[in-house]
Parts: sequence; structure tokens; C-alpha cells
Amino acid sequence: MRSSELKRFTGETKINLNLNIDGTGKCEINTGIGFLDHMLELFTKHGCFDIKITCDGDLYVDSHHTVEDIGIVLGQAFKVAAGDLKGVNRYSTKFIPMDEALVCVSLDFSGRPYLVYDADIDNDDVQLYEEFFRAFSNQANLTLHIRLIDGKNAHHVIEAMFKAAARAMREALEMDSRIKGIPSTKGFINWEKE
Repeated sequence: MRSSELKRFTGETKINLNLNIDGTGKCEINTGIGFLDHMLELFTKHGCFDIKITCDGDLYVDSHHTVEDIGIVLGQAFKVAAGDLKGVNRYSTKFIPMDEALVCVSLDFSGRPYLVYDADIDNDDVQLYEEFFRAFSNQANLTLHIRLIDGKNAHHVIEAMFKAAARAMREALEMDSRIKGIPSTKGFINWEKE
């Protein structure tokens, strides 16, 4: 089973996280931020991952540390659970609509973290979730492109991002019996930052 269990305790957040990549979409999530809980529930459901997260964060400051730190731990959890990536698809691109919003997420489990976040909406929440996805891609060591094709409602845009990311992660991490070994002509995927 491709799973991981991580803890991260800092002066800003205390996070416990369990992940099963090959799950059925079960979740138990309590971050202290209702909107983030909702987005992570969507991510879990649409990715068919089993995820349990609890976070005690310094929400009296604001939600930034909690959102970013959960991105860090969730990215680490995927890196650990995915292992050496033998037999996985590695790549995926998904377009997801949410009412007036349309988002494209394209990713590569390359071992080279990189985020392109193109969501030109002047909204604090949209900017905050850029930090989540940056932390996530850095820790999961994946190349992640998130592009807002159309949309103006911040809730719809962010929801489409999480759904598209979940679907892309699910497809990229699915096992394909035709793929023998590591899906790279190099013969390995460097899981450490170069």
C-alpha cells in the first residue's frame, strides 16, 4: 500500500497527516479553516485518496501559516507514499470547470519542483492558495502548472484548482502495467533537489 504518516510541529503549526494514495476518497480533515477543509475534502474525493489531517495553527495571526504548512506536509506525504515511482504514469493534464471558472492543471512527477501559477485575479484568497501549491510542489518534487483559463469568482476558481489538481495527481500516480520500472529514460527520478 502506498501510504505515509507525517507529523510537523513548529512554533506556528502542529500538523498530523495520514495519506493513502490508493484509497477511496475517505477523509477526516480539521485545519481550523473551514474553506481549506472544504478544498481538501474535494481534493480527497476527486483524487480517490484517503487523507486524515489535523492542524492546530496560529490563526490568531492569520491563515497564512496554516495554509502553507499543510501544503508542505501534504507534499511530503505524497513524496514518501509514492516511493520510487516505478510503474506510474508520471504525467497528467486536467481541465476542470466550476460554473464560470475553467482551470487547467498539468503536472509531472519529475523530481524537479517548479510551480507556474497563472491566476490573474486580484483576490487575497487566490494569492494565499498560490503559497499552498508552491509549498506542495516543492515538497512533492513535482512540476506543477496551474492556469486559470476563465473565471472571476474566487471560490469557484480555487475549487476548480483543487479538483483539477486532484484528478491530475490521481492519473499521474496510477499504476500502468505496461510501464516497466521508472518512467524516465534516465532510469531514475531524482527525488532530491538539485
